[in-house]
Amino acid sequence: MPRPIINTDDCSACGICADACPEGVIEIADDIAVAINDESCTACSACMEECPMGAISQIEED
Repeated sequence: MPRPIINTDDCSACGICADACPEGVIEIADDIAVAINDESCTACSACMEECPMGAISQIEED
C-alpha cells in the first residue's frame, strides 16, 4: 500500500497538496501537512507534483 511521507522541516503548510489530493489523504493540521487517511492513497502522485516545497515523497508498504 502506498503512503505519502511529508518532510515536516520543508513543509510550509500552504495546503496545495491537500487541495491536489483527489482522495482526501492529506490535510493541514497545526500548521503542517499530515496524512490522515493513508489507506485511501492511490499513489497518483498529485500531492508530490503540486508541492512547491518538494516536501512530499511516497513509499510502498505491505
